[in-house]
Amino acid sequence: MTQSTKPLIQPVKLDLKKLNQRFEKANPNAILAWCLENFPTGLVQTSTFNVDDVLITDLLYRELRPAAPIPVLFLDTLHHFPETLELVARAQGLYNLNLQIYRIQTVNSRAAFTKKYGKALWETDVDRFHQLTKVEPLERGLAELKTIAWITGERRDQSAAHANLPIFELDSQQRLKVNPLATWSRKETWAYVFEHDVIYNPLHDQGYATIDDEPITTAIADGEATNAGGWRDTDKLECGIHF
Repeated sequence: MTQSTKPLIQPVKLDLKKLNQRFEKANPNAILAWCLENFPTGLVQTSTFNVDDVLITDLLYRELRPAAPIPVLFLDTLHHFPETLELVARAQGLYNLNLQIYRIQTVNSRAAFTKKYGKALWETDVDRFHQLTKVEPLERGLAELKTIAWITGERRDQSAAHANLPIFELDSQQRLKVNPLATWSRKETWAYVFEHDVIYNPLHDQGYATIDDEPITTAIADGEATNAGGWRDTDKLECGIHF
C-alpha cells in the first residue's frame, strides 16, 4: 500500500451522519481500510490489549499491512496485571508493533505511586486515579503523536452507555474517533479470534471480560455486561479516557 505524506481529509469536514450510514453494515476490515486510505499519517490505535484491541491490531498488522505501521498507544498505568504486560510484550514481538507507551510522568513504579499519592487512591478518589494514570497520559500521547484520527476497541454491546455508539465521531479536540467494532457482538469478536488464532490475555479464560487495572478489575458472572467487572461496588461506568 502506497502512502502519501499527509491526511487526505480533515475530520471536521466529514459528514459523520452519511459516513456512519455508509459503514453501518461494513465489517471492521473495511472500516480500517478506509481509515488507512484517508489518514496515511496521523492515524493511531489506542489499546488496552483487551481482546477487541488485539483483534484490531491483528487486522491492521497482519491483514492490512500499511507501508508505515500504525502506532499503537498503550497506557502503562503502573497497576496492570502481570498477564497484561506479558501480552503486550508478546504482541510487540509477534507483530513488530510500533508501540508507543505513555504513563504518568511523576513516578515510575506502583510503589512510588503509592508513596506519592497514597495507598489505594482508586478507593478514595477513582476519578483522580484515572486522571493521573489514563486521561492525562492519553491526552499527551495523542498530542505528541500528532493524532488526527484514533481507533478504539469499543462495542455497543459492552454496556448500556455504549448502546448508541457511532462508528465515527469527533472527540473534544475535533479528532476523528473510530470504533470499527461498534456493531459487533462479543460473540463475533471471539469467533474472529478463534478462527484466526489471535493471541489474547489468559485472564479472559478466567471470567474477565474487560481487563483493566488489577486492583479494580474482577471477573463477571453469566449475564452481566462485559464492563461490569470494572469499578465494582461503585457508581462509575467509564474510566474517562474516551473523551
